[in-house]
Amino acid sequence: MKRKKLLIGAIALFLGFTATAQDKADFTPSGEVNGKVFFNYHYDMTKGTEKESSFEIKRAYFGYDYNIAKGLKASITLDVDKNDGGSDYTAFLKKAQLEWKASSAVKVSLGMIGTVQFSDQESFWGYRYIMKSFNDEYGFGSSADLGIKAKFKLSDSFSANAFVINGEGYKKVQDDDGKQRVGASLIYQNKGLIAKVYGDVNSAKTTVAGGTEKDVTASALATFIGYKFSDKFRLAAEYNLLTNGTKYSKVSDNHDLEGMSFYSTYTFDKKWEVFGRYDYLTSNTLEGETEKWNLSNNGNAITAGVQYAPVKGVKMALNYQGFMKKDSASEDNSMVYVNLEFKF
Repeated sequence: MKRKKLLIGAIALFLGFTATAQDKADFTPSGEVNGKVFFNYHYDMTKGTEKESSFEIKRAYFGYDYNIAKGLKASITLDVDKNDGGSDYTAFLKKAQLEWKASSAVKVSLGMIGTVQFSDQESFWGYRYIMKSFNDEYGFGSSADLGIKAKFKLSDSFSANAFVINGEGYKKVQDDDGKQRVGASLIYQNKGLIAKVYGDVNSAKTTVAGGTEKDVTASALATFIGYKFSDKFRLAAEYNLLTNGTKYSKVSDNHDLEGMSFYSTYTFDKKWEVFGRYDYLTSNTLEGETEKWNLSNNGNAITAGVQYAPVKGVKMALNYQGFMKKDSASEDNSMVYVNLEFKF
């Protein structure tokens, strides 16, 4: 009996080693280069504008993904863009992350990671090469930051994210106080419906009235719902709120921003579609003031156009972009764009 048990154990151990060796043999490390460019020509019809038209490259991304082992992937992406110093093109580190699929229900990413505040909204909007999604466009959040995040599959319909990041974005990776931003999101997806709620908080010392310093906590709330009625038509709406901040990375006591965004697309076939979007941005009025603190940037934005995608990896669009300002002393913006995206 004892020998029989030993024999069975040896066979089990051998089969285990064989299965492990087979797994290793089945996996081959591999990598892939990727790139994306946003190009446009625009004509500015705003009254009094000096620069009427221009060709631009707004963004150029260059990256590499490498599958190290099963469930383990490394990614790096460079973002070529203008910097605060005015240089036309500067390469920023947009992504440098290690992604580990711990199980079928848990995935962990760390390093310079993509954030989750508006990733689903941007994907549903579908025209990042024309205009950023609301949170990104008006400074409610950043698309990447240094930190760690975990994604959890809770059920067939529900998933959640939790994260800790520096909070300054990928162009300025950490402020002097060393405090982090923490947050989470919950997403529901079922057939054509997607709904999402997101929240985060971060704090910093700020100078208030009288010249004294105090800790102020800023928070962001993002809600989103979208529905694909068919392969032809999709519609979405967002509500977003930033409290105690003039921007996601700039904590400021009692300075709030809020806004809404609505967008829709109708697809005629694989090559042609029309789209439209409406944004509304506003801010609060500070104590003792008569005008809203962000009046010069508050207003309504309209974007509408038609997209043509002749082949995989190439998209182009003719569109109108207007911004009607709440400040009566400022001219409304009115522009016509021809946008192009090509990627590999």
